[in-house]
Amino acid sequence: MLEELRIRDLGVITDAALPLGPGLSVVTGETGAGKTMVVTAVGLLLGARSDAGAVRSGAKSASAEAVLKLDPAHSAVERAKEAGGEAEEFDGVAELLLARTVGADGRSRAYVGGRAAPVGVLAELGESLVVVHGQSDQIRLKSATAQRHALDRFAGVPLAKTLGEYQELFNHWKAIQSELETLRSEARERLREAESLDAALKEIDEVDPQPGEDETLKAEAVKLANVEELRLAAAAAHESLIAEEFGDAGDATTMVDAAKRTLEHVAEHDEELRSAATRLAEVGFLLNDIAAELSSYQAALDTEGPERLSEIEERRAALAKLIRKYAPSIDEVLEWAAAARTRLDELQDDSSRIEALDAEVGSAEATLRKLAAGITKARLKAAKDLSARVSAELKALAMADATLVIEVDGSGVLGPWGTDEIAFLLRPHSGAPARPLGKGASGGELSRVMLAIEVVLAAVDPVPTFVFDEVDAGVGGRAAVEIGRRLAMLARHVQVLVVTHLPQVAAFADQHIRVTKTSVRGADGKTTTGFTSSDVQLLGDDERVKELARMLAGQEDSESAQAHAQELLDDAKLLPQRA
Repeated sequence: MLEELRIRDLGVITDAALPLGPGLSVVTGETGAGKTMVVTAVGLLLGARSDAGAVRSGAKSASAEAVLKLDPAHSAVERAKEAGGEAEEFDGVAELLLARTVGADGRSRAYVGGRAAPVGVLAELGESLVVVHGQSDQIRLKSATAQRHALDRFAGVPLAKTLGEYQELFNHWKAIQSELETLRSEARERLREAESLDAALKEIDEVDPQPGEDETLKAEAVKLANVEELRLAAAAAHESLIAEEFGDAGDATTMVDAAKRTLEHVAEHDEELRSAATRLAEVGFLLNDIAAELSSYQAALDTEGPERLSEIEERRAALAKLIRKYAPSIDEVLEWAAAARTRLDELQDDSSRIEALDAEVGSAEATLRKLAAGITKARLKAAKDLSARVSAELKALAMADATLVIEVDGSGVLGPWGTDEIAFLLRPHSGAPARPLGKGASGGELSRVMLAIEVVLAAVDPVPTFVFDEVDAGVGGRAAVEIGRRLAMLARHVQVLVVTHLPQVAAFADQHIRVTKTSVRGADGKTTTGFTSSDVQLLGDDERVKELARMLAGQEDSESAQAHAQELLDDAKLLPQRA
């Protein structure tokens, strides 16, 4: 909800803070005091178009700020974070700051959670936070989408369950339709793709590459290219270990064996030398093993001649061709081939797949139409009930002959929400044609229609905050009392802010805010300078009585007017309970 609204240099308001709270808050004041600037400020915070003419004369810019208290899980908190802003959290409640400035040159800036943001972000947040009803404002249920959403919420769980089943099947139906259309429209392209994949796979299969073969052959080619150098190195190393041609006086194995025998003669006298002799024996065995391996290595080199190197290079050329065409390595070529085989199987199965999809599309469509018929039936029932309830509310709001007509036409095409086209229409009196909301009704009448709808929908389709302007235009007496009572009823579910000139409405307020106009006087204290400013004040109980007396009789100090005002306040405490 809105916790506080602050306005600077907007219209006649220089600097004002409106402390708001839960329930019903009313804003009153004399004509021209700047009451409508409250609605203008809220509109700016909801992303409405800025108007440089609204900036107070002589000021460089106007600004509006609001502090909102929200559930930390509210979608607006997450959207603010996406926009770069932050919502501070205290005791499980998130506080989000929204701000908007309008320069005298017409330039506008928006701020969300302490960070600059596009004005469009304010509009997105406003859709889920505040609804404004006034003569020049967009009404919440103007669009067919919003009207359908409201009717579905009013219909409740049974419709939601059927609609959920319908939408799940609808998404599947659209997906298989798309696949079927793709198969049919891209038949030639898919045939060419299949031919290309088949040729590529044949080329790969003909070479028959093995995993890691390119790296293995590369290593072998390097070895064969340096075979003579490798042979000499192996022979020299073998000679150092076992000198077969020149005796065994200086080779490694002879020297290690001599050291071992020397230690073995005295090993029985010392444990350390015995251990050293044992390890020298192990070294001797290891040197003999290495010498044997070097001998085998030399023999193998003698069998790998230029012919083998030629074979390897030829094989590497074949593999390199595959790598150039299909992937950076043979392992990746094999991965590509595996994926290509799967894709080729899909492409070659087009005809049977088309037949199966065709049958599935038809079956899904038949089921969808059956579900859509059930949705239409549920909506017609809900529309009848909603229309009756709202029409009953209108009768108490000085629109006795007005009727809300909700049309549900189920003959449309299958869509995400069924086949229905839904329209909320207003019939001002019997015999008159029903017209779309917003057409054929004055601003005050439209606000009362929306009040009636919101009162009925409040329990099932709530928005945290509602703002009403001109809701009481053109009414008085008992109708004014009923408007106040219904605003109080709505305020049981949501926060309501109302700009009003009727004491009967103001009497129902939980918070009463007065806007006072002051003319700035010249140096002589008598003549005015032509400038007017306004102040905003939250009224206490005694001040409320005086303000209602002013609104009733224009004489706030009149005892009889104050007595009447007190009577209104006392009655207002009881009337909502009779709803």
